Amino acid sequence: MLRSPILRRLLIAAVCSLAILPFLWLGNPSGHDFEFHVYSWMDALAQWRQGVVYPRWAAFPHWGYGEARFVFYPPISWMLGAALGSALPWKVVPGLYCWFALTLASAAMYRLAGQWLRPADAVFAAVFYALNPYHLLAVYWRSAYAELLCAALLPLLLLFVVRLNEGTWRPTLGMSLVLAGTWLTNAPAAIMIHYSAAGLALLVAVRERSARPLWRLALAVLLAAGLASIYLVPAIFEERWVNLAQGLSPGVRPQDNFLFTATADPDHNHFNRLVSFVAAAEITVLAGAIVFSRRERSNNVWTPLAVWGAGAAFAMFSISNVLWRYLPRFQFVQLPFRWLLCMNIAVALLLVMATARSTIKHWIMRGLVCAMLLAVVIYGGRRTQPPWWVTGADIEEMRQSVVDGTGNEGVDEYVPAAADPYEVNKDLPCLSFQTGADAATRIDDVKILAWTATEKHFQASANGATNLTVRLFNYPAWKATVNGREVATTTSEVTGLMIVPIAAGENDVEIRFAGTPDRWLGDSLSLLSMVVLLFAWARTRPKTVSRTAK
Repeated sequence: MLRSPILRRLLIAAVCSLAILPFLWLGNPSGHDFEFHVYSWMDALAQWRQGVVYPRWAAFPHWGYGEARFVFYPPISWMLGAALGSALPWKVVPGLYCWFALTLASAAMYRLAGQWLRPADAVFAAVFYALNPYHLLAVYWRSAYAELLCAALLPLLLLFVVRLNEGTWRPTLGMSLVLAGTWLTNAPAAIMIHYSAAGLALLVAVRERSARPLWRLALAVLLAAGLASIYLVPAIFEERWVNLAQGLSPGVRPQDNFLFTATADPDHNHFNRLVSFVAAAEITVLAGAIVFSRRERSNNVWTPLAVWGAGAAFAMFSISNVLWRYLPRFQFVQLPFRWLLCMNIAVALLLVMATARSTIKHWIMRGLVCAMLLAVVIYGGRRTQPPWWVTGADIEEMRQSVVDGTGNEGVDEYVPAAADPYEVNKDLPCLSFQTGADAATRIDDVKILAWTATEKHFQASANGATNLTVRLFNYPAWKATVNGREVATTTSEVTGLMIVPIAAGENDVEIRFAGTPDRWLGDSLSLLSMVVLLFAWARTRPKTVSRTAK
């Protein structure tokens, strides 16, 4: 076995590349969320090139009418995708993104496993965790890129939670970074991880007969919320401005996605059957690993792993529906099988503990388990719902729709509350006008000076007062000025478009996506929390003992 830790990590990263080898000859798998993420990356990159560092409004969804996607979808995943797209051809970005996420996950698991396992066992745990069946589903069937990135944070969560009772504050500060990272990466995963942290801290507190893990976790949660306020505060405050309830519509509600649940949608049932088979196989491995690793119960991580894994498995079955209905925000995890993300921490480590003896027999057992799980994914996928694939030409067509402003379909829950995206006219010009009582009123001349994601600037000359309809969903953050004076806009019925009143004569109209008080508050809280974190980190730095000659 390689003795150098650096070489072990390089080996793990190389093995992770096996997960994306099919990309080289089949193209990119186009899972459920593929277009959503790739279009988000392209949109964010386009705004960076316009000078917008942190986009809030997505310009191209709903065929150019836009949506508040970047207010409500955490930034890390789409910023990473945009950064990769700025330097590489778009056709290779999804594959590289997946490899990067899986490699990060394996590195985090290697760091965790190395605390209790031999190097060879830690390498196996890292590779197994990175390439576990649920991660393969996330890559090939779901394109759940933000959720996949959160897999790198889960091992660190366990690493810090079992150390919360130590004398140093470093685990508490590390926990705050992990929790903040989840909020800034994927909201459903963040909810799961916060509930997991609470349960694990309670378990550690009971075992060690100390309340310290609980109140330290509470401090970590508060600091994490402060660090993530740049995203959290606007998302919470502006929630009433959009149709976020669409995120719990039929098909994506928890009750429609428990294991082996059937609905009236055949495609939904095909995927649910696939993920149910995978979950059943993993739960079987978990149960066996718990039983055969009982000799490791003296290890201070065994009980948290067994309880966490069992709890995650329980949450995927309909018997847990009472939790989904009544625990705060629990329903916004949406898909119960997402708990596989957490359960795989337990599966990876307990499997290694159950086969920890360095004999050929135990390595054969590990190989057989891996082969069985991989066979379930491949056979289940071929029989129930094979992956969809897109070529480089397909992705180029997506890119072109951003370049020429054609836009894309968009997502219902980020549309302003008064708008119906299914009623918009794809062929509507950027500006159209409505006459008032005088039918002779007309627009003599219109000149568009700027039409970007955050600014619409144009000049219009009219022979009388009229209203201009802008090809733009009216969101409260948009502010309009006419000839330098702010005007109150109205909203069209059904479609929810912005209507700007102009007077007779020359009109210079500017519509800008303005800063809002909630965003200023969120930015300030994040900055303040970062200062607190850095100060606390510096104050808790281990002191070096100076050695003087005697």
